[in-house]
Amino acid sequence: MREEVSEETQKDENSIHEIEVVSTSSKYLSLLTSKDRDFLLSPTGTQVKVSDLEGKVIGIYFSANWYQPCRIFTQVLAKTYHQLRSNGSEFEVVFVSSDEDMDAFNNYHNACMPWLAVPFSDLESKKELNRRFDVEAIPCLVILQPEDGGGGRRREEGGAELRDGVEVVYRYGAEAFPFTKERLEELEREERERRKSQTVISLLTNHDRDFLLGHHPSPKQVPVEILTGKTVGLYFSAQGCVPGTNFTPKLISIHRKIKEKLLENEDEDFEIVLISSDRNQTEFDSHLNSLPWLALPFGDPIINNLTKYFDIQAIPCLVILGPDGKTVTKHGRSLVNLYGEDAYPFTDAKLELLEKKMDEAAQMLPRSEKHAGHRHELTLVSEGSGGGPFICCDCEEQGSGWAYQCIDCGYEVHPKCVRPPVAADNAPATGD
Repeated sequence: MREEVSEETQKDENSIHEIEVVSTSSKYLSLLTSKDRDFLLSPTGTQVKVSDLEGKVIGIYFSANWYQPCRIFTQVLAKTYHQLRSNGSEFEVVFVSSDEDMDAFNNYHNACMPWLAVPFSDLESKKELNRRFDVEAIPCLVILQPEDGGGGRRREEGGAELRDGVEVVYRYGAEAFPFTKERLEELEREERERRKSQTVISLLTNHDRDFLLGHHPSPKQVPVEILTGKTVGLYFSAQGCVPGTNFTPKLISIHRKIKEKLLENEDEDFEIVLISSDRNQTEFDSHLNSLPWLALPFGDPIINNLTKYFDIQAIPCLVILGPDGKTVTKHGRSLVNLYGEDAYPFTDAKLELLEKKMDEAAQMLPRSEKHAGHRHELTLVSEGSGGGPFICCDCEEQGSGWAYQCIDCGYEVHPKCVRPPVAADNAPATGD
């Protein structure tokens, strides 16, 4: 940490954000310069004086073209950036590259980013910025406040840093501006109030639309109100999503089995609604026609609202709503993988019962196993004995609780995925 910067950390235990106070806006602007450079680069290569950023809220964006989560977030940030710039907000972003070479940097900056960048050749400045903000993973967005704190309200302590800008932008987008502690607390209060009054109608309708799309026997409009009183899964996915390609057939099967179990109970039902991230109408139509459930129309503005509201950062994601329309869990995908149709109705009480049964069943499992997909012996572990949430190396789906784990290299599989090895002379072992 530079000696001239004094800091004090203020953290609200109920808040998603942490504010770190710094002394003056001019000092954080100095972080963007070097002894030989007082400018940044626009996407066209034009030099822009760092001093031109005085008084603006600045996002320092650590990213790289080769990492897909960076490319995905860059699109989200660009949308927020355009919204803020179009309404006259004093906001700028500065890209700090972790690209492989100059060509990769230029292609990424020029094609995908409407903001400024630290020159790729200035390695020392990039290293110092990574060190100064303790960047451990990308994408990372650090938001710096001007001396007056935004809105003309001067901060006696100076400006402030928001370290988890990626999460904030995903969650609130342009609404979070000017990204102050006060604004984020205001948004959180509003969000808590919305959740108190949340219903399936309020989530899935707007003043222009009160229906969803179905397709059996032909495309038709289905009133959202038919979902009232039912357990509902909001399925965030896209036809081109590779993890979704693997999970969707399983979800279709589990949905059918749950519906069959509920046939004798007229008071309960389970429906799924596709919240699509498909790239175009044709892709969406093909996607919906492959599914046995309902969907929001392609490109509906509520899709973006729901993505932010539930803080969806990766797909596929299955959010479960209870019969009262309140959120039961955002981890429906993991629960389906773990428990199948038995996960229904996904409540804490049901999961507690399932975990107890899983613990009892695990007592009957062998303490170690040989698995056809790995050359080392695997040891049975639980969260209390070295395990925890994991991605199964066999089916590539999420897991938690009990697993067979390789103590040597960390390889993990669901107990149900263990397959006995075939004869060594017929099939060479794989895995590290």
